[in-house]
Amino acid sequence: MTFIPFELLEWQQKRGATTTYSLADSGCRPIRLRELVDDEQALSRLLDSELSYPPTCGTDHLRAQIAHWHAGSTDHASEVIVTVGAAEANTVAVDTLVRPGDHVVTMSPGYRQVWGAAQNRGADVDDVPLDPERGWRPDVDALARAVRPNTRAIVLTTPNNPAGTVLTEEEIRAIVSVADRVGAWLLSDEVHRGTELHTDELSPTFWGRYDRVVCVGSLSKAFGMPGLRLGWLIAPPALLPQLRQRHEYATLSAAGPAMALAELALAPPTCDRLLDRYRGFLRESWTQMRQWIDSHDHLLSVVPPQATSLAFVRYHLDLPSTDVAEALHARGKVLVGAGAHFGTEHHLRFTYGQEPAQLAAALEKTSHVLKELSA
Repeated sequence: MTFIPFELLEWQQKRGATTTYSLADSGCRPIRLRELVDDEQALSRLLDSELSYPPTCGTDHLRAQIAHWHAGSTDHASEVIVTVGAAEANTVAVDTLVRPGDHVVTMSPGYRQVWGAAQNRGADVDDVPLDPERGWRPDVDALARAVRPNTRAIVLTTPNNPAGTVLTEEEIRAIVSVADRVGAWLLSDEVHRGTELHTDELSPTFWGRYDRVVCVGSLSKAFGMPGLRLGWLIAPPALLPQLRQRHEYATLSAAGPAMALAELALAPPTCDRLLDRYRGFLRESWTQMRQWIDSHDHLLSVVPPQATSLAFVRYHLDLPSTDVAEALHARGKVLVGAGAHFGTEHHLRFTYGQEPAQLAAALEKTSHVLKELSA
């Protein structure tokens, strides 16, 4: 069996040391500790925390907060496992759900961690392409045709990474119906939930729609806390023992101080403040990014994202996306995501949620290189 590497991370790691402008990371302006721990009571609570082994699946309070994030109540707190980032949550979910010979359906463009992890488990993976002419929305009929009687899991990201599409309630119901027809699990990566560009309403979640749903989340995006390495999954009770065993085997638990900070972040007043902060950055930066794309309308086009700090930009050059990304890095010291690493060619993934001056400098360098390539 051939091991499928997670090319996006490999790409970033190899080039990180020689990058001047990074537009590849999918986060946006991380917060500083003083922005989170902003009063004496919160600081005292942190300083009084014991650095002992934390609860394996997370503190009761944090699990209740995460349950509320997905379900609107704390009733499902016992069904939450706190993990070391969403990367561990996805890995644990795939290792639990997918067996050699199983069939798995993914969508492209999409975050490729689960796509590769399922193949590394020995699964047969089919990719259903999303159509930019439909606004990167899923073709549920195509999904239904891709599903087989032995389909073990259907994998989604909502909001989509890298296209920024948010699934509608109607689309979610239709996808659930497709999964239910063959008894497939739905693995929903909802890491970018809370990054909505045009509304303050949270994107809909798959949780509670079906008895075979696993949802994954993280504090890395909307909360601006990627360095905390704090993620989670929420799953039905029957699946939890297997998920917990793999989580214990891999990491035992997330870090205690990370859980304490996560509890602060998810507390209602602070949660609202952090989401408002992030959405404010995105809305400001998207205006800047869109103006830049429009100024290159002969060379670039984009389906505007509904959420995320990501723009999945179509370039009109007869070159593979890895070649274009390599040229941007070599000539301009700008790091972007190659569309091939998300399953869709002739696109580049930009993270636009930077400081305005930094974004402007990076885009100026990008313009120069793209004009050279087009010549």
